[in-house]
Amino acid sequence: MKHTTFLGSLATLAASFTTVAAHGYVNNGIIGDTAFTGYQPYSDPYYVPPPERIIRAVPGNGPITDMTLIDVQCNGYTAGGVIGSEPAPLYVTAAAGAPVFLQWTEWPDSHFGPVITYMAKVPSGKDITTWLPGTDAVWFKVDEAGLYADGTWATISGLIAANSTWTFTIPAQLAPGQYIIRHGKSRSLHVMHSRILTFFEHFSELIALHSSYTYPGAQVYPSCIQVQVTGSGTVTPSGANLVAFPGAYTSTTPGLVYDIWNPNSLSTVPYPIPGPPLYFGGSAPTTEPKSTTITAKSTIGTSGPTTSSTSVKVTTTSTTSSQVAVTTISSKTTTTSSKTTTTAASSTSVGAAYAHGFIRLDGPNYVCNWL
Repeated sequence: MKHTTFLGSLATLAASFTTVAAHGYVNNGIIGDTAFTGYQPYSDPYYVPPPERIIRAVPGNGPITDMTLIDVQCNGYTAGGVIGSEPAPLYVTAAAGAPVFLQWTEWPDSHFGPVITYMAKVPSGKDITTWLPGTDAVWFKVDEAGLYADGTWATISGLIAANSTWTFTIPAQLAPGQYIIRHGKSRSLHVMHSRILTFFEHFSELIALHSSYTYPGAQVYPSCIQVQVTGSGTVTPSGANLVAFPGAYTSTTPGLVYDIWNPNSLSTVPYPIPGPPLYFGGSAPTTEPKSTTITAKSTIGTSGPTTSSTSVKVTTTSTTSSQVAVTTISSKTTTTSSKTTTTAASSTSVGAAYAHGFIRLDGPNYVCNWL
């Protein structure tokens, strides 16, 4: 068994605790039939060597509010010296038309907003493990959901109600290649976005709107996932509906500045989901998604301190739109350190409980496991 050592001091770990209880990030998921663990900002940086992931690094679970920063693309913390996000070392292979299931850490039920998914194709001759989109207009929207007909928000009735999991489909028309999927969420207004590039990198983001009555106010939580798309699709997106991040959102973007606490906002004006129209047509669903069951057949990027899944079962319901909600993700999970192997979800583990995880003391080192 390969062991990984988590190095650090309790003081270093404690310094991150002030942000742990807020907001969220993509914790794990399934793309096609392959399960993966998301980047773990409160443990991955402290392991030697760090676990390899398919998701680009995020500095924590906090939001982006300045839409002019590169951080709005794949996350970052420019104010703290972390300018944007770097490419991840791995990517997952999936066919065009395959489902993508993304489970977040616990999302606050006070963070209302839309869920949006973008993709971007890696240019010919470039590699997804080194390519940065910069400010080029390469992102196209593949999935969105905002305010449902019953008056509830996608981040609540679509995400939280589905065990903090969001699902969409890689468009069947896409030409083979590498893509980034940009996925995320935001709060009042929180908007969630996903993006994919070729290599597609997929970016998904949530946007929270609870403070979006003015700018800056809306909170964006982006994550970028790296995917190799296969299949017989022929479309390489181009044209006016490609956008840049930063650039797609401004201080006057409809749906980004939006007073969700004003009854007139909901009764007289339909909520305008930010960004361009869906590239492949269609419209946002007006009702919550329903369920089906899938089981992952393989794993990638699951080594390290959090999840090493041998099987992941996702229970969801089918829907006519590209968006499907996941109600359950269960997996066999192990945690390793240089001296010990533990079960992450074990209630008998020796450690100090905090937020969604625990610290396990192990001699001079410690394991921090976020559930």
